Amino acid sequence: MQHEHLDVLILGAGLSGVGAACHLKRECPGKRFAIVERRSRIGGTWDLFRYPGIRSDSDMYTFGYNFKPWNGTKILADGSSIRSYIRETAQEYNVEKDIHFGLKIERVEWSSDDACWTAHAVEEASGEKHRFTANFLFGCTGYYNYDKGHRPDFPGESRFKGEIIHPQKWPEDKDYAGKNVVIIGSGATAITMVPAMAGTAKHVTMLQRSPTYIASIPSEDKLSGTLRRFLPDKLVYHMGRARNIALQRAIFAASRSRPGVVARALRMGVRRYMGKDFNPKDFTPSYNPWDERLCVVPNGDLFKALRGGNASIVTDHIDTFTENGIRLQSGKEIEADIIVSATGLDLQILGGAEMYVDGQFQDPGQALNYKGVMMEGVPNFALVFGYTNASWTLKADIASEFVCRLLNYMDAHKLGVVTPRDHEGCKTDQAFLDLQSGYIQRAVDRLPKQGSKGPWRVLQNYYFDLPRLRHGRINDGVLEFKPATAVRKPKRSVPKAANSEAPARSAAP
Repeated sequence: MQHEHLDVLILGAGLSGVGAACHLKRECPGKRFAIVERRSRIGGTWDLFRYPGIRSDSDMYTFGYNFKPWNGTKILADGSSIRSYIRETAQEYNVEKDIHFGLKIERVEWSSDDACWTAHAVEEASGEKHRFTANFLFGCTGYYNYDKGHRPDFPGESRFKGEIIHPQKWPEDKDYAGKNVVIIGSGATAITMVPAMAGTAKHVTMLQRSPTYIASIPSEDKLSGTLRRFLPDKLVYHMGRARNIALQRAIFAASRSRPGVVARALRMGVRRYMGKDFNPKDFTPSYNPWDERLCVVPNGDLFKALRGGNASIVTDHIDTFTENGIRLQSGKEIEADIIVSATGLDLQILGGAEMYVDGQFQDPGQALNYKGVMMEGVPNFALVFGYTNASWTLKADIASEFVCRLLNYMDAHKLGVVTPRDHEGCKTDQAFLDLQSGYIQRAVDRLPKQGSKGPWRVLQNYYFDLPRLRHGRINDGVLEFKPATAVRKPKRSVPKAANSEAPARSAAP
């Protein structure tokens, strides 16, 4: 099915995609756009993940949109609340009608002759093929494979009589009451699941090869709650947002300049919660803070579960799975009815869709990244990739603002095509993410690359990016523009609505 030609096609209806659509509504009100979403509901990550305790690992004042105050009281919100917030935002800006659900993008192709993108999609429920054309393509699909997480092959796992589950594929209404559960991993997913399951399971063991830095933060923002008695909600939200951005940046900067001091402070915080049960082996990572992502827990819930006796941490390596659990290299065996492989994500760019420019395949892993938003040599294309050392949405918001500024600039100057060009040979072999986390290191070859200077550097710094993306020159000598004479004129045809929360309709005004 051929859909109506669009000004902008957004891929993904999660946090980034809905945000991008709302920015277009706010800043480019005349643009015709649509969102293509593979799932049947809004939410992306927050609709996919259903494991016990699923919540944000960033505070909601910075994880929320800059244009839509988060008025909840929890600092770290649960997954269903976040999804409700995303859908409420979509409804408020009337973008639900522009979402085509149940469509998987398989391939996107840029044609210089037509000066437009063609996106080839399949309706997974029926197999029906769909085709969208658009002047500009905006990738908001997140950064991981929705079909599967990272799942190592464990020695002897075929002998295990129990159940092995990856959190990304958590079964609906899974009953783990009275069961011995072993969670393999030490990242944000594992430390969230342990306290959530500990009160129901017989015992929960977090099995880690190496520890992670963990900080406890309050579960409620009492200061903002007090301020709301006297000040408008919107003002309180932006005050809390500015405060938390500054706090995040200060902690990250301190971790880089004084890693030993920050590491000791983090361990002292854990020791205060754990008391006599504190075991340095379980809470002393081999790396510096923020070499990998710093994990946070609300009101020390993980440490309380560990002290309560319903959960425990074991730091060791797996020797083999057995019929009844896991034998460790130390010789110890842990009994298990359920083993959860919280072993990370499988990173993927553009939702796995193949990209072609004038018939030439484009490998994102070989692309040079422009301002953390565009790709060198790829016309009329932007990609949202949030921060790894702060809230994802901080970068998603200003990336969308930049795209809107770019589109308005092109309209004002009657330009139809924009392409970042590296005229100085700035490309390096360094990926544009600098964390040492396993899920990132496994995917270095799939990630866009940093440049040696200028707009090709990705510094993961909101204070650096904000003025450049929100106010910096558009015509900076790096972006190459062509006039709009070759841009395809819209065609009128009515798209078929796919199954959705709200019927998908034409994006035409």
